[in-house]
Amino acid sequence: MPHVSVTRDGRMRLSAFDQFVVKLHSRCNLACDYCYVFELRDTGWRSRPRTMPAAVREKTVARMTEHVRRHGLRRVRVILHGGEPLLAGTAVIDDFAASVRRTVGATGARVELAVQTNGTLLTDAVLDVLLRHDMCVGVSLDGDAEGHDRHRGGRGTRGTSRGSHARVTAALARLDSPRHRRLFGGLLCTVDLANPPRQTYDALMAHRPPAVDFLLPHATWDTPPAGRSGTRAPYGDWLCEVFDRWDATGRPVRVRLFESVIDLIRSGVGAGVETLGALPAAVAVIETDGALVWTDSLNAVADGASHTGATIFSHSFDGVLALPDAPEHGIGTLCPTCRSCPLVDVCGGGLRAHRHGRGRGFANPSVYCLDLTRLIRHIRHRTAT
Repeated sequence: MPHVSVTRDGRMRLSAFDQFVVKLHSRCNLACDYCYVFELRDTGWRSRPRTMPAAVREKTVARMTEHVRRHGLRRVRVILHGGEPLLAGTAVIDDFAASVRRTVGATGARVELAVQTNGTLLTDAVLDVLLRHDMCVGVSLDGDAEGHDRHRGGRGTRGTSRGSHARVTAALARLDSPRHRRLFGGLLCTVDLANPPRQTYDALMAHRPPAVDFLLPHATWDTPPAGRSGTRAPYGDWLCEVFDRWDATGRPVRVRLFESVIDLIRSGVGAGVETLGALPAAVAVIETDGALVWTDSLNAVADGASHTGATIFSHSFDGVLALPDAPEHGIGTLCPTCRSCPLVDVCGGGLRAHRHGRGRGFANPSVYCLDLTRLIRHIRHRTAT
């Protein structure tokens, strides 16, 4: 459970981070049309260095170590992200991972290293570097070739036969080899209503992932998701079909979204999905120039919406948490519609960015409210019977 302080009206503020998302590289070799970094509102990436400089990497490790010691954290997770983090090159990745293991690990905390990648650069040589540091690998894959390549092509190739699916599946075969299999963390799939849900699930399962996660496309009330209507729940229907397939086949892999809903229904405590539950995600994000930003899903809201004004040189992580505009979480931060909803303990109002718009800031239900309601009620019914 995250380190939080709670006010009488149910507002929560983080008091410590236990996950650090480090943007080793600010650019990408793909042009995914739903990408919240490059294709939505924020333009901050344009002025940032492509690769995180050595001085920023060193200060980041020092700040993480300081934070872990101060709060006596027993476990921390450091996630290499981007852009596409593998564009930073094996030398940078090797140096940074070794520094984290050596310096943060000296605090006595268990350090988990991970990388989230589009998979196109996942060669045997790269995998050997990740293996040296026992680094968990998450790969983005949106289903079969047609479904994946509809959105995830190279620059100038979106929607053509020169998409990235063939390169990603080749990389997944290397990741599934006996030498590298233990690094395989799972697959990350963004929901597309044009992709048949069961077919998409089966295509993901063909790669034998240990876990799968499904993401709703980032959207707000001012820029709603494709296919949304005021009376239907198309994304909820899509996810319900996948849940039924997963459930009927004996739940062969972890699906964090579904497991979190089940846990929240049963006990009020979920398995760590940012889109559900009232507890805040204890995640700090460090950009390539050292800027410290709030969860970067806020880039879907407005240009600069995730910015704190702080950097790794000007502020400690505790200093960021003490900023007056640090996001608050919990039931007390939600709009009246959410606070009175019987499902609020499960959905938590949905992802903060998805509540934005209509001239009310974040004082709205999620733009996916009907979809989350559909999914939660469906899972509750299925697990009860």
